[in-house]
Amino acid sequence: MLFAVLCTDKPNALQVRMGARPEHVAFLNDLNAKGTLAFAGPFLDDAGKPNGSLVVIQAETIDDARAIAAADPYAKAGLFANVDIKPWNWVFNKPEA
Repeated sequence: MLFAVLCTDKPNALQVRMGARPEHVAFLNDLNAKGTLAFAGPFLDDAGKPNGSLVVIQAETIDDARAIAAADPYAKAGLFANVDIKPWNWVFNKPEA
């Protein structure tokens, strides 16, 4: 099942994000290599700077999705003010498997 992990950065946390970014990218690359990552990218503020994340992952249960989200270096760095995890159904423009 797919889960959308919607993350909102804490205010004025761009330096935290940038400091943890190399480890976050490595984490996502590992998820991708395992076939767990569907897609991911940052939300942007009005100035075009990242202020949150959307990560869509494959997991068996929502508890598994929560564990994956908690292991993200951004989460471990305390970047996020809020993380919402929702089951998600990819209907349109889904790439062929």
